Amino acid sequence: MNFSQRKRWFGLVLVLFVCMLGLSSPFQHFAAFPNELRLFSGQMKRLDYSMPVHASLTVDPDVLRVNGLADSAIQVDLSRPLSLEPHQTGQTVMKLKLFGKIPFKTVNVNVVPDLKVIPGGQTIGVKVKSAGVMVVGHHQVTTDKEGKISPGETAEIKLGDVIVEVDGKKVNEVAKIAELTKKAGESNKTLSVRIKRNGQLLDRKLTPAFDIDDGAWRLGLYIRDSAAGVGTLTFYAPDQGVYGALGHVITDMDTQAPIEVGEGEIVQSNVTSINKSQNGDPGEKRAHFLKDSKVLGTVTKNTAFGIFGKMHELPSHSYDPQPIPIAFSEEVKEGPAEILTVIGGQKVERFKIEIAHVAKQNAPATKGMVIKITDPRLLEQTGGIVQGMSGSPIIQGGKLIGAVTHVFVNDPSSGYGCFIEWMLQDAGVLLKPTMKNLKAS
Repeated sequence: MNFSQRKRWFGLVLVLFVCMLGLSSPFQHFAAFPNELRLFSGQMKRLDYSMPVHASLTVDPDVLRVNGLADSAIQVDLSRPLSLEPHQTGQTVMKLKLFGKIPFKTVNVNVVPDLKVIPGGQTIGVKVKSAGVMVVGHHQVTTDKEGKISPGETAEIKLGDVIVEVDGKKVNEVAKIAELTKKAGESNKTLSVRIKRNGQLLDRKLTPAFDIDDGAWRLGLYIRDSAAGVGTLTFYAPDQGVYGALGHVITDMDTQAPIEVGEGEIVQSNVTSINKSQNGDPGEKRAHFLKDSKVLGTVTKNTAFGIFGKMHELPSHSYDPQPIPIAFSEEVKEGPAEILTVIGGQKVERFKIEIAHVAKQNAPATKGMVIKITDPRLLEQTGGIVQGMSGSPIIQGGKLIGAVTHVFVNDPSSGYGCFIEWMLQDAGVLLKPTMKNLKAS
């Protein structure tokens, strides 16, 4: 057998060997590792492949150091865990070759600035005014003994529309619209109304009608300019001075349309009692705003992942005021975890839960995980997840991973949670990482 034949034969044997390895469970586990890895600067990570082979690894040591070595090319034993130490923010490619020759895995690595936040758990009062006046219903105006009309319905103004201007004047209060309606009615004039519907601005003409039942000029619309309720603080980012809470959007109670916030504030709240959850009937925290309580912060955003704004003062009764690391969604695992919440007064307590399912999400989406309350005391006190508990921070392995969002009506011991990184993005604390087109040499 000549040299060329021996070389070809050796290549075939090597390919067969690699294929056989690829069918083994350790190699299948390794092949399933994501093509992108996100790390926080200063937070070490271990990768354990349990593969009985050696490999060469190339990486930019200015961004990432492997096994404590500041080298661009090193030899690694994949039967032992790899220790990854982010050295500075940036992007690099980690490329593995089996036996130093066979390309096996290429991973894009994105190192982002370190981030720690203070977990919440406190019950807060939320008061918001919408950016305009929301239409929540139509009603009939009695104009004479036999005639009834709804000027708003005639003008094709729909439930969920937001009135933002009347006769060129910006409006965000019901009282202001009532004043302009009265003036127009007494002057026998038609109002020019600008509404916002699904993000689009539309113009309508509205002629007020005089209601003989109550002796006032009416538009035939039920309208609302504010909302109030209680929820739970999820986190406070001290370096940025911002917070996140609730874990889900605030909607109007009648139309279920999201409220576009014009202004708002959060205050301390006190839990007075719990209406326990039962199958088919989710319970709730009963709470009231503290008298003369300080305004803790502003509400500037209302998104699918909660409310956000500036915080002037951290509410008292924190479980632990020390900042903790946060976890990316891919770090969240099925298994035990804990939540922080209040079930009486203002005391934040820690309760055990189980993460039953973790969804793979590469972009912001709700329902990131299914959680189940396992703490006997919390089940005894609340029956599971209750309204007002949304926003309670979820902690796993010493890291903040998400927030409680919804309860399963037919099984109140279980519900959904969202990943914390989506809340941090909406708060403007964590920017969505974008991987450049990197090439490994």
